Amino acid sequence: MNIRLTVLRCLIGIATPLLAMAGWAAPAGGEAASACKGGNGGLTLSPGFCATIFADNLGHARHMDVSDAGVVYVNTWSGEYFDNDKVPDGGFLIALQDTHHDGHADVIKRFGDGVPEGSAGGTGIRLYKNFLYAEENDRIIRYELRAGEIVPTGKPQVVVSGMPTTGDHPMHPFIIDKDGNLFVDLGSATNACEEKNRVPLSPGLKPCTEKDTRGGIWRYDANKLDQHFSPAERYATGIRNGEGMAIDRDGRLFVTQHGRDQLLQDWSRLYTDTRGPLLPAEELLELKPGADYGWPECYFDRFQKKLVLAPEYGGDGGKTVGLCAERMAPVAAFPAHWAPNALLIDSNNHFPAVYRDGAFIAFHGSWNRTPAPQAGYNVVFQPLIAGKVSGHYIVFADGFAGAAKEPGRAAFRPTGLAAGPDGSLFIADDMHGRIWRVTYQGAGPAAVAAAPVAPTSADAPSSASAGPPEGVHPDAGGQRVVLAPPPGVSAAQLAWGDKIYHGKARSGACAGCHGSDGKGSAVGADLTAGKWLWGDGSLASLSKTIAEGVPTPKDHMGAMPPMGGSNLSPADLRAVSAYVWAIGHATHD
Repeated sequence: MNIRLTVLRCLIGIATPLLAMAGWAAPAGGEAASACKGGNGGLTLSPGFCATIFADNLGHARHMDVSDAGVVYVNTWSGEYFDNDKVPDGGFLIALQDTHHDGHADVIKRFGDGVPEGSAGGTGIRLYKNFLYAEENDRIIRYELRAGEIVPTGKPQVVVSGMPTTGDHPMHPFIIDKDGNLFVDLGSATNACEEKNRVPLSPGLKPCTEKDTRGGIWRYDANKLDQHFSPAERYATGIRNGEGMAIDRDGRLFVTQHGRDQLLQDWSRLYTDTRGPLLPAEELLELKPGADYGWPECYFDRFQKKLVLAPEYGGDGGKTVGLCAERMAPVAAFPAHWAPNALLIDSNNHFPAVYRDGAFIAFHGSWNRTPAPQAGYNVVFQPLIAGKVSGHYIVFADGFAGAAKEPGRAAFRPTGLAAGPDGSLFIADDMHGRIWRVTYQGAGPAAVAAAPVAPTSADAPSSASAGPPEGVHPDAGGQRVVLAPPPGVSAAQLAWGDKIYHGKARSGACAGCHGSDGKGSAVGADLTAGKWLWGDGSLASLSKTIAEGVPTPKDHMGAMPPMGGSNLSPADLRAVSAYVWAIGHATHD
């Protein structure tokens, strides 16, 4: 599920016989490392794996691909999706190479169009034959890579143009198979094809004509230039946002599905505070031509292990299946709202045998699990055999978010995956543009085992690092934020508004977009900066904005539903408005 749009060499030496059997080469020098150096770039990893920071501060790094020579190519993105922030100078495409073989890129070259040329970059990027293909704005272009070139010197050629860029999912990830079929994801413009997008109790459109041009996978020819987007090239439908794509050794094409948002917020009479945030599942799909995977009429209930009818189309909270019995179910399902942004299935013999042919999935992280804790912000591994699930998934890499698993406060958010020819695994982040390089350094054959859980601000420390029961507060000596209620509002009302804002009452979803600290995210404004987009910042104007919602936002994508998508009484509205007023007028002492 996507974030809320309402409102991320050390040289491999000669393998020992034992490690050769495992399928992953030993570190340079032939001896397996007993411990990782450099702290793994802040990550925790499955046992035996180590990480280095390959590159950092690249901009909003999205997808990657790696050449046979080990050159890493990255696409980066900008624009409204990232709050129109400043990006590094130069083109949005980047070539990186580690010529010193120390796990860090010492060659970093930007190319292609940048902001001055009208580009906002993109997500998708792939190598095919002697070309580099990349998404840029509403099109897919390609550059010829001549022998010995790391950065192309020729001008780009347009392969496909005219793809939609409006609405909730404007990105166009893609993949190219060995026959030159270019499969492109056209994510949905809406949450669930409602009459009014993301507005509580709004019914679904029948038929959902949006599916003619969105919510599916389109197929083009990678060898042909100047193709134009149209409904005719739709290959499969019912996929709300299929950002991750991979092809296994037998040619099966897999796509990840971002499940829909706001079941609890929009249909609170059908879903409880305990179950609603945990629905629907994120999905791994095997793509078949002409298939329909359910969106928007259906969603996958991970607890019942089946597709059920969505409330916008007559669903009753998960009891009725209806037409969903005719839709394609996923190969695997994962926790709700984790947001699968990248997929990698690799058969390289340099991979450990137990990790070959399984699915690595980069989960960007949730915003819509309130009142449950936000989650995801990790990379998981799902074992597969012949395209079928062969075991439970594990968290392969964790710790990206740091202390806070929230879209506006997370340190990093994984969004890209790629495999190097030497068996290395690259993970990209789109918050700060970091890329990690992961290699197996274990003393014996690799095993599928989960990474140690990375602590967050809500986690208790392990016994090995236990601290005082009252916790450690590094900012205790600094300034304290003082919240005072607006005139006419009591301290008790302000405290109630605090609970609603943070999802501890009335299924409030404010913190999901605006952050628990109110400082905003890519999908929600900063409420602490004193800049008011809708009104003068008075309690009355804030109450009016929250009550009416924001159908056409000024500085952020998507829309905020009335009452923020929560079932608020007049007293609740006054309380949460008072809290927003208070954090916007906070003082420090």
